[in-house]
Amino acid sequence: MNITIISVGKLKEKYLKQGIEEYAKRLTKYCKFKVIEVPDEKAPENLSEAEMLQVKDKEGERILAKVKEQDYVFALAINGKQNSSEEMAQQIDQLGIQGKSSIVFIIGGSLGLSEAVLAKSNQLISFGKLTYPHQLMKLVLVEQIYRSYRIIHGHAYHK
Repeated sequence: MNITIISVGKLKEKYLKQGIEEYAKRLTKYCKFKVIEVPDEKAPENLSEAEMLQVKDKEGERILAKVKEQDYVFALAINGKQNSSEEMAQQIDQLGIQGKSSIVFIIGGSLGLSEAVLAKSNQLISFGKLTYPHQLMKLVLVEQIYRSYRIIHGHAYHK
């Protein structure tokens, strides 16, 4: 299985990079894992609605350029479906059984995801109603992917 996270913006915080690297290393025994960072669109603080859409569209184009036709795409969105760790593990396992060998998780920038990215996604998922910085969300997501594989393989990590 190939698992990719595509996210907007470059991760700068050393502690977050270290956490992601640790889980990425742990994931090597379960899947091929990589993170792709696309540049965020520079924008002033006070944007009009039209300017916000333009920023999301430009970031969305960068994201979609990295998505392949055969990818099964999960987009992280506040209005997405909330799953338990066990449900997420079951979904990843079922996708593998169904012959889906490439899963992509997409994390948008600070303004969220474009309509084009949401439309391309097979599923919208949410980690709750709380708002997380997208840099921190990347670490949380990698940990949950690792947790999913531990659950799939019957290990006690998730307890």
